[in-house]
Amino acid sequence: MKYLFVLLLAGLTSNAQIQKEQLNLMPWPQSVVLNDGNFTLTKNFKVNITGTPNPRIYGGVTRFLRRLDGRTGIFFEQGFITKLNEVPTAELQINCTKSGKIGLYEDESYHLDIKQNKITINATSDLGALHGLETLLQMLQNNNTSFYFPVSQISDFPRFTWRGLMIDASRHFQPIDVIKRNIDGLAAMKMNVFHWHLVDDQGWRIEMKKHPKLIELASDGLYYTQEEIKNIVKYADERGILIVPEIDVPGHGSAILTAYPEIGSKVITLTGGTSEKNIQGTAISTYGIERNAGIFSPTLDPSNPKTYQLLSELFDEVCPLFTGAYFHIGGDENEGKDWDANPKIQEFKKKNNLTTNHELQTYFTMQLVPMLKKHGKQLMGWEEIMTKNMSKDAIIHSWRGPNEGVVAGQSLVDAVKKGYKTVLSNGFYIDLMYPVESHYLNDPMPKGANLSAEEKARILGGEATMWTELASSTTIDSRVWPRTAAIAERLWSAEDITDVANMRKRMDFISFRLEELGLTHIRNKGVILRNVANNQSIVALNELTNVCEPLKGYTRNKGGTEYQMYSPLTLFADACGPDAKDALAFDDSVAQYLGNKTPENKAKVSAFFNKWIALNKELSDLSANAPLVQPVLPLAKKLSKASEQMLLVLDNKSTLKAEDLKNLIEECNTKEHADVELAVYKSLKKLL
Repeated sequence: MKYLFVLLLAGLTSNAQIQKEQLNLMPWPQSVVLNDGNFTLTKNFKVNITGTPNPRIYGGVTRFLRRLDGRTGIFFEQGFITKLNEVPTAELQINCTKSGKIGLYEDESYHLDIKQNKITINATSDLGALHGLETLLQMLQNNNTSFYFPVSQISDFPRFTWRGLMIDASRHFQPIDVIKRNIDGLAAMKMNVFHWHLVDDQGWRIEMKKHPKLIELASDGLYYTQEEIKNIVKYADERGILIVPEIDVPGHGSAILTAYPEIGSKVITLTGGTSEKNIQGTAISTYGIERNAGIFSPTLDPSNPKTYQLLSELFDEVCPLFTGAYFHIGGDENEGKDWDANPKIQEFKKKNNLTTNHELQTYFTMQLVPMLKKHGKQLMGWEEIMTKNMSKDAIIHSWRGPNEGVVAGQSLVDAVKKGYKTVLSNGFYIDLMYPVESHYLNDPMPKGANLSAEEKARILGGEATMWTELASSTTIDSRVWPRTAAIAERLWSAEDITDVANMRKRMDFISFRLEELGLTHIRNKGVILRNVANNQSIVALNELTNVCEPLKGYTRNKGGTEYQMYSPLTLFADACGPDAKDALAFDDSVAQYLGNKTPENKAKVSAFFNKWIALNKELSDLSANAPLVQPVLPLAKKLSKASEQMLLVLDNKSTLKAEDLKNLIEECNTKEHADVELAVYKSLKKLL
């Protein structure tokens, strides 16, 4: 009888009307209305397209069907969609008014209407329709026997027009499959800009047929061919993504100057006999590809006409590879040391009434504007390019904040007040390993800033920023995802969608779904841990990753010199990520216990301590045949010791003095082992 009751209850639960809070939509739409009833999927499900969309919609719908049949295991009868109005009786009808253009300010809105026997997506452009298909995939539900979409109406549009991700392919070259799968991830999260950082001190990554020295001398053989770049641009276009390339000048110039030292600013001193002389424009290279992280002196010479001749030729070859209207020229972190030490450049400044290096850099940047405009490109640069004489056509990329001694959001406010369009990246630096909450609550629209409607309109949006000093092709996905999904929501959804707990719940589900696109942020953790464990069981190591996080900021790479660009990124820290799972759960349990010290709440906290005590021995045993486990043993031991004492504290049996107990907990705040920190330290302190 009990068995029959359980079955009956399961049946009732599976058919119950789903609630809005149960949906795992991300980014959250502008309007969601749920009604009674469901649309049940069968093998007869088909899609029909009407209107005048861009042909990219055919590939988009086909990919939608393959992802849907992959999730459901249903053998749909429809294969590939190749033309308009193929199946007028199809259950999913998509109508697009016009062909979408890849770029800013395009109408990306859509209206999704799910009825019990029909689904409709109406969109102005195919770009909106593609977004609607992503939402429909996220609406998929199931009971114990079937898959269905809940009857609902969703009206949606983005809050900001620039919703981007930057990937640095210079520090660590990122193969084509990495770029493509991350573009797929962007499309799934309704993002529309991929900023491709292709040139920096550590390498030039673009095949140059007219200037082959750049790849022969400055790429280590790791670069994208021009055909590969065209292919990726087409791949992105088919998914509604704009690609913005970046060649960083005049600073960060080590790679360019390795190939063309004659346009460098460094004064070369030759000593021969009793005489020495300064030579400018020499072909003798004193430059080399940089192997460390950081800010370096090599800078292009803004006083040398050959500099502009070469850059013009480079843009002539690179610009046609990219169909978008924007080109990022970097312009950041130029210390000006080589400019200050060069008499010829100082004389050039005087001659042109340039009083500071900032003004000299503006002079340099302004020479690039017509070079890019010739190819229909608008210049974009990091915030250092902004001066009173900088063209108002330039887009200012705001990146500096408190870490750089600047008030958060100040450069963005300054830019819009001075008449510039701007994009925010400060607060979205995902390479810093900060918790997702810090990104999620970081808004491109500054709180409390007295901006006019016209000034607000100049805030284009934001961009997640993934520098790769400490990210390989194996680990980069785990640094980008799933946190970028939270940034996508900040840039798409309404301003008041800020419930962090609800976001985390939805993000966990979305993270799992992103795997179907080939993203490796979940699976590669096991790859790294098997290496650390020397192909032994990774259970204990995985448990430790759930309470450890990589050192934050740039403290993992002390002074930018501990890790070179060829150093191993196959260590325990590389398997860890921010927002350690058990650390979050432990903090919740501690909060519940401190709020109400019931036996049940005490048991939840104690369970963590018992697990960590056992973990210490398991890792010690594992290390007998795994040298890479050794660096984490001090952490496990400190956590175990603290756990033993905290169990006694919970039972009021601790004999330690308060100061000794405090010191034991402080030991868990160490940042000296395995380039990670124990993410449970603050929660442990609360229990004291």
